[in-house]
Amino acid sequence: MSANSPQSAWSPILTAEAADRALRVVEDIAADLRQTLAEPRPETPIWHRRGPSLAGGDAGLAAFFAYLDRARPDQGYDDIAMELLERAIDTTGEVQAPPGFYSGFSGVAWTLEHLRGRLFEDDGEDPGQEVASALLEHVTLSPWRGHYDLISGLVGFGVYALERLPMAGGRECLERVVARLRENSERRPDGVTWRTGRDLMMERELELYPEGNFNLGVAHGVPGVIAVLAQACAAGVDARDLLDGAVKWLLAQKLPAGSESFFSYNVAPGVEPKSSRLAWCYGDLGIAASLLVAARAVGEAEWEREAVAIARGCAARARESSGVIDAGICHGAAGAAHLFNRIYQATGDPVFRDAALAWIEQVMAYRQPGKGVGGFEMWVVGADEELAWRTDPGFLTGSSGVGLALLAAATPVEPEWDRILLTDVAERR
Repeated sequence: MSANSPQSAWSPILTAEAADRALRVVEDIAADLRQTLAEPRPETPIWHRRGPSLAGGDAGLAAFFAYLDRARPDQGYDDIAMELLERAIDTTGEVQAPPGFYSGFSGVAWTLEHLRGRLFEDDGEDPGQEVASALLEHVTLSPWRGHYDLISGLVGFGVYALERLPMAGGRECLERVVARLRENSERRPDGVTWRTGRDLMMERELELYPEGNFNLGVAHGVPGVIAVLAQACAAGVDARDLLDGAVKWLLAQKLPAGSESFFSYNVAPGVEPKSSRLAWCYGDLGIAASLLVAARAVGEAEWEREAVAIARGCAARARESSGVIDAGICHGAAGAAHLFNRIYQATGDPVFRDAALAWIEQVMAYRQPGKGVGGFEMWVVGADEELAWRTDPGFLTGSSGVGLALLAAATPVEPEWDRILLTDVAERR
């Protein structure tokens, strides 16, 4: 939706009292971040040296402050957002940033395109033209040897291209992304899919997957491909055969009835699939949201029925079996709350509103005032490559992502930022 689109029908799901409580938490997150920006100190911990990225750096924080400004204008949040966006752009130009969406220059470029008209107005120039040209050249490489996924590969470049539309280079980039996905697809008896090859795997994965695997997570796998192909089709790019085959393949991977989840984390020859957690990055909830995005984009009622059925199963799942232990977007309570909220807004089914509210309460239960950013510490990997409770200000696994999910629950500002999650379900036609 562009800045000039009709006003959305997004509505807050929290009561006035609960919304006030949530917004106080969001403002606490902002205050902690604001203090850090205003008073840098040499001894500050490593997370302050966060770089420009969308996942955990200045670009993601710019999006947080820009949306907070829309909900709480005239508090100076727009100035902070602009400062962070400019810093992300400058830093990207100073270092040899990789192209990847969540950690590289295409994610910074997405943020620039997304905040055009929301945070700043055009002055007749096109500040994203140089990056658009560079990325267009990058996705011309054939055969494609890199990742195909959302986090660092072709799907992420497709999300950028969709945001760039109708500016110069957007459609061309999207067409080339689809062309590279077509080249890398595997046509199998149960549909079309994409393999994560052994050359793209970490060393510890190779023992279990010596021939690679077929990933079932939105972040790294086929559900992300499905969502971006559907939106490419809606934009007029020829990708329907790939899309139909990919949905057929995905649905063929369902676990037997009675399993704890509908889908595993991935599938591979000779490897027994196992139930997945409840999360955006991997698991049924992310799959349900991305499949619903695809269904609405191309008007497939049967896909929508499948997506809603999967989501209802997620809503019925006990928290104790969910695998959720922190508050973040990626694999935590805020991600679950936001996806259920987005599905509720798209379907009107109160089951999903109730699930979203329950997960928002869980977000609040994880809060420990005085710790981390805004009272949240996250169970994340650090520089030592070990999981631990850490302070994380970022979007994907940190406090600013929590803040965005709470804003979406508490205010009528549509969270269009969730395009980067491929969960921005369109309203029913």
